[in-house]
Amino acid sequence: MVTARRGADRLAIAVFVRAPAAGAAKTRLIPALGAAGAARLQRRLAVHALGVAQRAAIGPVVIWAAPDAEHRFFRAVQRHCAVGLRAQVGADLGERMAAAFAAQAGPLLLIGSDCPALQPAHLAVAARNLLDDGGKDAVFIPAEDGGYVLVGLRHPQPSLFQRVEWGSGSVMAQTRQRLAGLGLRWAELPRLWDVDRPEDLARLATLEGFAEWCR
Repeated sequence: MVTARRGADRLAIAVFVRAPAAGAAKTRLIPALGAAGAARLQRRLAVHALGVAQRAAIGPVVIWAAPDAEHRFFRAVQRHCAVGLRAQVGADLGERMAAAFAAQAGPLLLIGSDCPALQPAHLAVAARNLLDDGGKDAVFIPAEDGGYVLVGLRHPQPSLFQRVEWGSGSVMAQTRQRLAGLGLRWAELPRLWDVDRPEDLARLATLEGFAEWCR
């Protein structure tokens, strides 16, 4: 069980979400779903990720929105789900993640909206890795494609996100090298898969509540 904490030591969950705008969301799925279909799937995945974060019940949840927080989807979710809302800032994914960790200052789990296999239990285990006595400096859930679907830090580590080839299959490998170079202690949970390419849709369709979104 994760122990409740206060102030800067209280764990929070950041959910990185791109606005479900047709033509700008899930662009690699557009050949299979069309622009509008890809945007609808993005909306469904985002709602799922927020639900997972809230059901984990381990700390406050904040949407970090891209390209900004003005899309009506973000405002609607903020009203109905009672979550925080902030705009992502930074030139690349690394800078945007570093900014979210800097804003929290204390322990934070950061997830995206592309991993429907992620469940509240995964977040609870990740939180324990950070917060238990003798806990790690960092925790990750690697992705099957070479990236990661969750990163958690006890304290901000901005250099961890610098000079990483985001979007490549070597993100987790490069991150391990950076962690070792910084002298950080980290844990890795079992790998999960995310939804990024048309070939991922067949597996997504096997999950409850997603079959109708994959056509």
